[in-house]
Amino acid sequence: MASIKVKFRPSTVADREGTIYYQIIHERKVRQLLSDYKVFPSEWDDSRSMVTADRKSVRESFILSIRERIRRDVERLTKIDRRLVADGLVYNADDVIDEFNRYAHDYSLFNFMESIIAKLRQNGRHRTCETYKSTLNSFRKFRQDDDIMLDCLTSDIMESYEAWHHKRGVAPNTISFYTRILRAVYNRAVDDGIIEDRNPFRHVYTGVDKTVKRALPLLSIKRIKALDLSVTPSLDYARDMFMMSFYLRGMSFIDMAFLKKTDLRNGCLTYRRRKTGQQLMIEWTNEMQMILEKYPENATDYLLPIIRNPGTNERCTYRNAGYNINHNLKKIAAMAGVTIPLTLYVARHSWASAAKSKGIPLAVISEGMGHDSEATTRIYLSSLDTSVVDRANSIILKSLK
Repeated sequence: MASIKVKFRPSTVADREGTIYYQIIHERKVRQLLSDYKVFPSEWDDSRSMVTADRKSVRESFILSIRERIRRDVERLTKIDRRLVADGLVYNADDVIDEFNRYAHDYSLFNFMESIIAKLRQNGRHRTCETYKSTLNSFRKFRQDDDIMLDCLTSDIMESYEAWHHKRGVAPNTISFYTRILRAVYNRAVDDGIIEDRNPFRHVYTGVDKTVKRALPLLSIKRIKALDLSVTPSLDYARDMFMMSFYLRGMSFIDMAFLKKTDLRNGCLTYRRRKTGQQLMIEWTNEMQMILEKYPENATDYLLPIIRNPGTNERCTYRNAGYNINHNLKKIAAMAGVTIPLTLYVARHSWASAAKSKGIPLAVISEGMGHDSEATTRIYLSSLDTSVVDRANSIILKSLK
């Protein structure tokens, strides 16, 4: 077993901070591992090998944070040493230091998440990859790009992260979304034996609140449809994509963007939802065809005029198109007297709401695709004859005439 001690090296310049370092002794060989922690001589207690600060000092919280980080470092060094002993390996103090430095690189939160993101991208799980990347960017911003070791993630830090979001006016469900992804990353590290589970998420919210449905009545949909936007092609296009989503039973924009020409056969559109993998079939109507014919035939294999240039970054193109459409839908909302924030997602809830208002059975619309569980939605839809849903859609589209 190696001996691990915390030491302090004063600065050679008067009134300057000195450096904390770790002395590692194994088989009579002494090695030193410098830390990034610097304190004044008055803040070091040599008899206890510990940093200390007066309770009235303005540096008290800073010193306490350094003390906690030193404790974690010593704990990590001790754990590495014990593992090397348990493995029956012949090792020296340099091996302990090398393993510590490797651990600091591979198992910091930022680096660990980057490795997960790379694997997700490699495995083609692009949606999940994007959500992890978004969460990492959020936490980086919270930390002001200051990385943190996985085993240093504490309940206090997570509560501070939650409070940081609240101060910025972020919705609870969005905060919970980020927190759940961080929890998944943390749990993966626990499962891999990298860290011990200290449950840093026990005091933060990780549930999902029910949200107010963002649905428009049919009268508002009619007003949007009736707007003369011919002199503003960008607004006209945004309105067309909104209406196409509505016509397609509230199809999500990502599913619309990646529809293939081969998906449309004999008056029937067949596709798989990217979110769930569920296969759906929709009767192709005159309303859908009229929008399709307004635009030149797509030069790519895709059906709708969203991803139009071969060889481009398709996911980037789809995201940019969605952003621009939602931006223009805000202008359209003002023109149509719509007071709720108008987005492509509103079309999805609006179709469900319209179906419900027409007395269409809940089993047919699966509660407007708004069940608490996506699994419940799949159970309802998978048990139905698709013609029943098509008839429901026909009733809704006739209401717009």
